[in-house]
Amino acid sequence: MPETVVLASASPFRRKMLEDAGVAVETARPGIDERAVEAAVEGSGITPEELAAILAEAKALDVSERMPGRLVVGADQTLSLGDEVLHKARDMEEARRRLLALSGRTHQLNSAAVLARDGQVLWRHVGVARLTMRPLDPAFVGRHLSRVGDKVLGSVGAYQIEGEGIQLFEAVEGDHFTIIGLPLIPLLSSLRALGAIDG
Repeated sequence: MPETVVLASASPFRRKMLEDAGVAVETARPGIDERAVEAAVEGSGITPEELAAILAEAKALDVSERMPGRLVVGADQTLSLGDEVLHKARDMEEARRRLLALSGRTHQLNSAAVLARDGQVLWRHVGVARLTMRPLDPAFVGRHLSRVGDKVLGSVGAYQIEGEGIQLFEAVEGDHFTIIGLPLIPLLSSLRALGAIDG
């Protein structure tokens, strides 16, 4: 029997992806401090992909424990440049420095999704995409950020590839949905297997 799933995220992009796919969804903001979760595993040797899964699981479990019986989707995304995990830019100057740091290099987006019910993980998956930014002229970066505005602060890479940010890239390897922040196709498959959506 199809059910309304709970998205443990305030991300309008993830909610829209699920709604556009025909999934009945409501949102509940998880009560976790992501930086505290990261600090707890710092130095443990976990990969950026594992970190994304840990954060997604923490969100899913937090909300599922507060909403008994409900099927909860937790999601998170990390951006890794080599072994370094980067976070959202705090301001436009940091966004400018982020784009220049990514210029001419390949970075990885790791998008994790976890399904949980009653504090138990039912399924987890991490989708990976590799993106190569073209070499960027600093003056162009300034003009680009002036055009697109501070909405880039909502993205860990300081770009929105679904908009004008696509102009920053010379190569993209990976699933579009994973890049936007949710490995949607594997998630839909799991929701069908659980009987949560029609299939």
